[in-house]
Amino acid sequence: GFGLAVSEALWKETPVVGSNVGGIPNQIIDEENGFLVNPHDYDEAAGKVLKLLTDDNLRKEMGKKGKERVKKNFLITREIEDWLNLWMNILE
Repeated sequence: GFGLAVSEALWKETPVVGSNVGGIPNQIIDEENGFLVNPHDYDEAAGKVLKLLTDDNLRKEMGKKGKERVKKNFLITREIEDWLNLWMNILE
């Protein structure tokens, strides 16, 4: 399912290292706003966390992109706007 904690972290401009399962890939764009890893590859996950911890610029850039992704795709205001546009098109 959809992991709310992932979106909350992205909204706070925190890149996420998440497993490539369930709803997580809908939120994380690999190497853009975080990293997707094999859920059974602990070394890969640790490597991605280490990469984020040691590269301030990468972490900040991914963080900005994560917040923008949540803003564009997962906030209720976006849902309301989509519904309003649908109804406006129907009424025209």
